[in-house]
Amino acid sequence: MTRPKKQFVEDVVGAIPLMRYDVYYHYMPDGTIKQINPFTGSEVWSVPGRGNKPLANEIPETAKELPYKEKEDYCSFCESRYYETPPEKARIIKENGQYKTLQAVPSSKYFETQAEFRRTPNLFEIVSLDYWRKNYGYKMNQVQNAWREQYLSDSDGVKHICEVVDYKLSRMGRSYDAIKSVPLDEKLSIADAFFGGSHELIIAKRHYIDKARYDTQLYSSGEMTPEEHYQYFKFTTEALSDIYTNNRYVRYVSVFQNWLKLAGASFDHIHKQLVGLDSWSLSIENQIQMVRDNPNIFNEYGPNFAIHHNLVFAENNYAIAYAAIGHRYPTIAIYSKSNHPRPQEHSDEEIRGVSDLVHACHVGMGNQISCNEEWNYTPIDSVYNMPWRILIKWRINIPAGFEGNTGIYINPISPHQLRDKMVPRLYEMRAQGLIAFGVSIAEECPCKFNCLTYHFR
Repeated sequence: MTRPKKQFVEDVVGAIPLMRYDVYYHYMPDGTIKQINPFTGSEVWSVPGRGNKPLANEIPETAKELPYKEKEDYCSFCESRYYETPPEKARIIKENGQYKTLQAVPSSKYFETQAEFRRTPNLFEIVSLDYWRKNYGYKMNQVQNAWREQYLSDSDGVKHICEVVDYKLSRMGRSYDAIKSVPLDEKLSIADAFFGGSHELIIAKRHYIDKARYDTQLYSSGEMTPEEHYQYFKFTTEALSDIYTNNRYVRYVSVFQNWLKLAGASFDHIHKQLVGLDSWSLSIENQIQMVRDNPNIFNEYGPNFAIHHNLVFAENNYAIAYAAIGHRYPTIAIYSKSNHPRPQEHSDEEIRGVSDLVHACHVGMGNQISCNEEWNYTPIDSVYNMPWRILIKWRINIPAGFEGNTGIYINPISPHQLRDKMVPRLYEMRAQGLIAFGVSIAEECPCKFNCLTYHFR
């Protein structure tokens, strides 16, 4: 891809002397903090008086009581409605206190075990199977074809496939009579996307917390135990690796989690998404160029910058968390310290370390804040390394006319306010035993400069 003539890396970063932190984070006498994101060039102001609301997880007065149900059936991701999603690629179950992964469970055996996490295709792909077929001549591999044949050899499997395809066609505007007239072969052809597509979901078991009484007591990442969250993370990295293995045309897999409707979630049921892409984004391309120019850039404008401004609020041996600057939404950044630049290359111990810190942040936030969890890492075909880093963006403000008119975003919570909201909550949650052992908070954090080792290979 040809780089644009005018871009942030050359026109902005190149014009600012290296390590001039004050240019990116500037206090005004009235308390306004002007920020420029060092990696994207976004201009953000935090104006005093807009971010005073404390973090709270109490049940609001508008909450509605839930009727008792032995098994949850609130949405298509719930445990009593397994047949409403496309065929499972894998599931994690718990046997005798141990987690175990089952691959390609037949439709007829869905209810023989209880899934802690399920990996399924996305019924409505962002990048479709036809995209890969028509643009690249993509074909399903031997393993995928064998799974398809096995699944369709069972009458229950065929019935399941047809019901899901019928539902998809109805959501696409087809009438009942039109759907009924679609030949079986055509429906099974549509279902190829379930076996060979590159847009997947990782779905957690629960919709609400155990013994929930109100509709606001949703089961979020922060409601998991550290061990459950680790299994969730590890299962996601395994899916990430499989997408690359099964589709050689994928150059990058976008991994994200939308929590609650304001963050773009279709269901208020916790799940992650993985989407295979055939190109890098312009943002990734620009950041790779920054690494080429300065291999230590992510240390310098990531944790080092945060340490210098006292924005680090949590850390363990494997990752560091801080309040990030220059984002249109209040944003927490968690960086892996590993020298492995991609999630799927991390050891189990390293994945657990990153997971523990991300989990602690979600526990501290509670389940009432709409947020996006976005994974960033080095593309599979890049020889220049960037660290695995996760951004948790609180979707508590809506950009409006001022932002569109000026290109300046108003973030209601400054990075320092975000840090000050998280620290007491983390202490409180740790005292209750809700976050993993080994997470340091605030002044306990080592805060060593250049703690990221992504380019030491």
